[in-house]
Amino acid sequence: MSDWVRVCATAELLPGESTVAWDGDTPILVVNLDGDFYAVEDQCTHEDYELSAGAVDPDAGTVECVLHGAKFDLRDGRALCAPAYEPVAKFPVKVEDGAVWTRDDR
Repeated sequence: MSDWVRVCATAELLPGESTVAWDGDTPILVVNLDGDFYAVEDQCTHEDYELSAGAVDPDAGTVECVLHGAKFDLRDGRALCAPAYEPVAKFPVKVEDGAVWTRDDR
């Protein structure tokens, strides 16, 4: 299991904003949903494309892949519509010392 990776300072990721962190070879999309931070693998499960290129809907807590329109729930990683059927990997997030941290815990 990897060590925690510092994503950014909490003040650098405002509500509704997202950023990408890397844990080794794993890109991780980290999103601030109204003060709560969530992290999922930055890769659509339908086709290998980065979810960070898509739109985050902070009210719905979703991200939409720009390639074919698959949507995922950022809170639990589940696929919400076709063409994606498999969930994206969800990763733990912690806030410590004014910073956001995550890791690939698979």
